[in-house]
Amino acid sequence: MTMSIPSPTPTPDTVRSHRRETYRPGATIGDWRPEDDGFWEATGHRVAQRNLWVSIPALMLGFVVWQVWSVTVVKLNDVGFGFTQSQLFWLTAIPGITGGTFRILYTFIGPIFGERKFTAFSTIILVMPMLWLGFALQDNGTPYWELALIAAVCGIGGANFASSMANIGFFFPKREKGSANGLNGGLGNLGVSVVQLVAPLVVTAAVLGAPAGGPQHDAKEDTDIWLQNGAFLWVPLLVVMALLAWFLMNDLKVAAAPFSQQKIIFKRKHNWLMTWLYVGTFGSFIGFAAGLPLLIKNNFEAQGYQATTYAWIGPFVGALMRWAGGWLSDRFGGARVTMLSFVGMAASLVVVIFALPHDGDRGSFWAFFLGFLAAFAFSGLGNGSTFRQIPVIFRDQHMREAEGKGPEAQAAALKQSEMEAGAVTGFSSAIAAYGFFFIPAMFAAMAVTSALWLFIGFYATCLAVCWWFYARRGAEAPS
Repeated sequence: MTMSIPSPTPTPDTVRSHRRETYRPGATIGDWRPEDDGFWEATGHRVAQRNLWVSIPALMLGFVVWQVWSVTVVKLNDVGFGFTQSQLFWLTAIPGITGGTFRILYTFIGPIFGERKFTAFSTIILVMPMLWLGFALQDNGTPYWELALIAAVCGIGGANFASSMANIGFFFPKREKGSANGLNGGLGNLGVSVVQLVAPLVVTAAVLGAPAGGPQHDAKEDTDIWLQNGAFLWVPLLVVMALLAWFLMNDLKVAAAPFSQQKIIFKRKHNWLMTWLYVGTFGSFIGFAAGLPLLIKNNFEAQGYQATTYAWIGPFVGALMRWAGGWLSDRFGGARVTMLSFVGMAASLVVVIFALPHDGDRGSFWAFFLGFLAAFAFSGLGNGSTFRQIPVIFRDQHMREAEGKGPEAQAAALKQSEMEAGAVTGFSSAIAAYGFFFIPAMFAAMAVTSALWLFIGFYATCLAVCWWFYARRGAEAPS
């Protein structure tokens, strides 16, 4: 038997084998050129889709953990906790503080360590607050401060959005960024509806068996419920998704950047302007999702309308419309869709205001509910369109600056624009996440109608910013 000596010149088979190894699941990818049509068709599309469809359920579970309190608080007093309405709104709001704050950290830390590794890590650590919550709910003597602390830790689930959206944007070419970000964000946002729909169902029976613990008595319905099931249910799913992220996703070297490079965004005017707009769209979506269950309970439960029956539908509509916002923006321009979203949200909240009970009037539940559904739908459109605007704005500005300077300068400008767009995407999502805190907190601190009028006034400022900088003829950064 003779042994052949490999040639120092790579053969086509050797090159193909190397490429398969380079782009395999779990690998770190150095050569990534989504704007190269040949590369995209041969390799890029397949790899990008694999990363997207692992990212989506991992992000969805992050939203589940983040929003689990919005549905949990509805039943706390029924099983004997005895908190005030203000305290319940605060338990709903607290995850927004940690979610927004940790999003700032996650925006910059993901590209430092690699998004595949960070996605797996940020998913598996969510097991801890779900276990803690499940055990705490079994004892109605658990002090308020401990439940508030658990709510704060659950907020970390919302931080996953910042790193996830920044990561997925790197995988896709400009023409598909809106749709890809819309799918990732929109289906990820469905975690809000999933937890608000599924948790009330699983708490009604001992579906998880003896390991989940015994029941509590629901004094209002005069029946037994297993409130802890709404937390324990997600633990095995979090473990599975962390493993899938570790073994199936990829790290992109092009996405790697130390904080010293990413912090340039704080000097970019359009970082702050787009953050303002995203506060109006996503801040509304997540804040309304957190506050709607208690609004229904406080205003219409006496008329026979149950929060657990209706609350999940609004976030569901908003999440699906996020994809539509990205898709429409790819075709008609993000700024136009963003303007439509603010006009639509303002009009929808006017309907909600006049449908609420006031001065002894019972109000109109269906006008209230349909108004909120419309507000969710328009916020979803704006969520998709703003995240399509960001990469377009930064890419166009950097490429204009590099025009006529040669291929190397243009390649460097494109890489810089991708890095900045990813950082701005994460940072804007972090600030907007505080809507999860401020909207329920405002509902707790003032009349609901007064808070809604303030939101409408804020949308007017967002509309003016979007028109002046991005939508009007001769705008500074048409997008």
